[in-house]
Amino acid sequence: MISINKDICSNYDAATSREWLETNGIGGFASGTLSGVLTRRYHALLTAATEPPLGRITMLSKLEETLIVDGVRFELSSNLYPGTVYPDGYKYLTGFRLDPFPIWTHDVNGIVLEKRLFMINGENTTVLRYAIMSKLPKPRPELKLELRPLISFVDYHHLQHETGEINIDLNALDHLVSIRPFASLPSLFFAHSGTVEKTGSWYRNFELAIEQERGFDYHEDLFQPLVITADPTTGADLIVSTEPHDIRDARKLEKSELTRRAALISAARAQNEFGRQLVLAADQFIVKRGAGETVIAGYPWFSDWGRDTMIALPGLTLATNRPEIAKGILLEFSDHISRGMLPNRFADSGGEAEYNTVDATLWFFEAIRAYAEKTNDYRFVEKELYEKLADIIAWHLRGTRYNIHVDTDGLLYAGEEGVQLTWMDAKIGDHVITPRSGKPVEIQALWYNALMIMAKLSERFGDTADNKLYMSMARMCEQSFNAVFWNESEECLYDVVVNGNRDAAVRPNQVFAASLPFTMLDADKAKKVVDKVETELLTPVGLRSLSPRDSRYVHVYIGSPETRDSGYHQGTIWAWLIGPFVDAYRRVYPKSEEKVSKLLAGFQAHLSEGAVGQISEIFDADAPHNPRGCFAQAWSVAEVLRVLKGS
Repeated sequence: MISINKDICSNYDAATSREWLETNGIGGFASGTLSGVLTRRYHALLTAATEPPLGRITMLSKLEETLIVDGVRFELSSNLYPGTVYPDGYKYLTGFRLDPFPIWTHDVNGIVLEKRLFMINGENTTVLRYAIMSKLPKPRPELKLELRPLISFVDYHHLQHETGEINIDLNALDHLVSIRPFASLPSLFFAHSGTVEKTGSWYRNFELAIEQERGFDYHEDLFQPLVITADPTTGADLIVSTEPHDIRDARKLEKSELTRRAALISAARAQNEFGRQLVLAADQFIVKRGAGETVIAGYPWFSDWGRDTMIALPGLTLATNRPEIAKGILLEFSDHISRGMLPNRFADSGGEAEYNTVDATLWFFEAIRAYAEKTNDYRFVEKELYEKLADIIAWHLRGTRYNIHVDTDGLLYAGEEGVQLTWMDAKIGDHVITPRSGKPVEIQALWYNALMIMAKLSERFGDTADNKLYMSMARMCEQSFNAVFWNESEECLYDVVVNGNRDAAVRPNQVFAASLPFTMLDADKAKKVVDKVETELLTPVGLRSLSPRDSRYVHVYIGSPETRDSGYHQGTIWAWLIGPFVDAYRRVYPKSEEKVSKLLAGFQAHLSEGAVGQISEIFDADAPHNPRGCFAQAWSVAEVLRVLKGS
């Protein structure tokens, strides 16, 4: 459990800066701020995945909540409009906790109302349960809870604006009402424990502060189709879903979801509260794709990406003792290999996958190695994956998309004008911010690691001829790498080598040459790389993407999309990089667990900031290292959890 106290909850800025997240295992989610103020276009109580894991539609944006005591109205909601906050219900908020899902406590003149919110795994369904938790005074007051749904029904990347084309008809049965504002979108069902009155009005000009900060359109209108009035003294429940539910099932649904989450923690054998919360955070990224699974790269705006999935897989699935999920993900992605490449991302609209990545495919090898080592399921690897891996190597030898090919020196070349292929992939129009065409340092580390994995697998599977090939390729790669990548003056590795030019920028990419299971560096050089990264790039919440000594260094990640993209990998801290850094640190400093605990302490503190219970994508390069980007990122959680478990 993570608990946020009254001092934070009743403070507008503090409560509004903290967010919460619920997910449903098929790509849908709910999110918002502790105060209830909408600050992003992605904040909603139900964003449904209509074509799992994509086709996301923001359906129910929020509920306006009013507690009525003997006819006197107390507004519990909060909204930001131009120049004002109205109403200011956050002032009644006395506590928030994640236990294991979001729970708010409001105190209205001694009457304590608790709200619990959770999503059902496998459904586009959000359940809200309200209950009076305090002993009521005598004479007992008459209490009513009024809920006014505000709907949007737009693609989750978009904002709604008042329109006359909305259908305001209601279909009502006993304790179940449905609406279908637009014929092209699914119906939305409200199962409730009260009475319903049809309304039909627009709430205009919500102001979304984070959208404004990010340089986007930041005003939205929402439609209120109905009012639900219930008695909170007997328990007021609401089930909002794309399918009909019986309101009497609310308690059973809650119990089932509590049981499911408890089972995840038990299976993972998490040893402390930090680990237990990371296990629950990890589960939020694992979703269905077709007959298998995939990984949502980050909430609120990412879909599933090949690179992120392969990097996050060991932490999300193996460190949580869910190898069957890992197996499903590996099998699902193996079906999308094309010309020896894993897809970079799947399109939100369900179109063709994009393959503009050189490293996702190489991380695929490492994810398979980690799976096989964890499970000893080499039969699966041999039967389902080995030939595909061999074909990937062959494609890289003869050359594939984007000029990705093995050069005459045994190193892997990648890059074309205007294409971003590594994880440093920021792009503005046709301008790639960090192009890194040629031979990036981490790509060589990953390529060597992949060759050695294939050497070990071919030996195990009795593939003698290919074993000799992979070993000879690995030896050539190692010799060439050590000949051209060592920067003697800085005592670290160059970032990119191309056509005799060597990029001396001190970036975190070099740490992979010391962190991956198979390394080309001797112990002395590996230690120097770790020391350089620690000195110039290490922070309490990950590694900077560029040394502060560099003239291109960006201190704060804020501003317009162009400004932010320009600084995305120019100093901005990436949380996920703590994983490879810890791996490398443990290798060169074997007795380092006390230091590792200190390295991870910043992330434990972060669980009570940003999105409560989650780890952000990125942070400002300079202190106080404010969280930025996605408020919940798969590889951030995965890598912290993986090294916390010692995996």
